[in-house]
Amino acid sequence: MTIKETSATTYHKQASAASANAVTAGEPVLVLGTTSNTTITAAQVTVEPAGSAYTASSAAVVPFRQGAPATSRQAGQIPADYTEGTGTIVSGTAADKATQAALAAYPGGLADRVVKLGNGDYEVHYIGVSWPHHVFVNQDFKVIGAD
Repeated sequence: MTIKETSATTYHKQASAASANAVTAGEPVLVLGTTSNTTITAAQVTVEPAGSAYTASSAAVVPFRQGAPATSRQAGQIPADYTEGTGTIVSGTAADKATQAALAAYPGGLADRVVKLGNGDYEVHYIGVSWPHHVFVNQDFKVIGAD
């Protein structure tokens, strides 16, 4: 893919505004913008934190068209016994820590609830542009997977 920046392109590194200099070769980024063939005209570029769920094997262009279903994919480890809609909604310190971990790994979205799963891990219900929709965080508040 070719990324085309414009004077309106904004840059972020984790939760802070940054400049284009924040992007270094080989570092994973999330690019939001419009596509034309193999070019993305970037509206926003977010430098992914070290150790995020994006890796060379899982990184890809995830197209999004308004009104169209999102592309489904998985990264990392999804708890084996996970079934959407199960678990207990939690709040407080544990929910805050799970949310912070999820948003650090997948910046640019927001979390609307946190569910504690039967095995003690957490599922952070994430609302972003198109992916992921669920971010899984272990009991040590480390992101382990997403779908």
